[in-house]
Amino acid sequence: MNNPAHVTVATVIERDGRFLFVEERVEGRSVLNQPAGHWDDGETLLQAALRETLEETAWEVKLEALVGIYEFRPAELDYGFLRFAFSAKPVRELRDRPLDKGIERAVWLTRDELVAAADRHRSPMVLRCVDDWRSGRRLPLETLAHLTPA
Repeated sequence: MNNPAHVTVATVIERDGRFLFVEERVEGRSVLNQPAGHWDDGETLLQAALRETLEETAWEVKLEALVGIYEFRPAELDYGFLRFAFSAKPVRELRDRPLDKGIERAVWLTRDELVAAADRHRSPMVLRCVDDWRSGRRLPLETLAHLTPA
């Protein structure tokens, strides 16, 4: 039986009323997304969120809470996505660090600017994560239990 979902992580990072996003090239189209990516073998979901944020934005962040878990299955794909979205605070930008392949730039946007660019959202999860964060939705990081073999 195939797993019908790719497990991904994302971070919602706010600073002075703006949120950190990436502009990335997907199938030749420039789209907006949170710093996000796949959960790799051998790492925890928390480690994946920190790694993906650094690779895609050159920002080191401190994870604070779990904002939500989101399921999305695009009509054009035969699989879906299970996204774990975390709230994070920016710590420092590593300005000389190159960004992941396909990432054009990291950009800080207000919610209104994000809404105005709705046709460029990579998925419906982009705005939903911001709105859930803004509503105060937070679960302790300890909600996720990373278990290892005895």
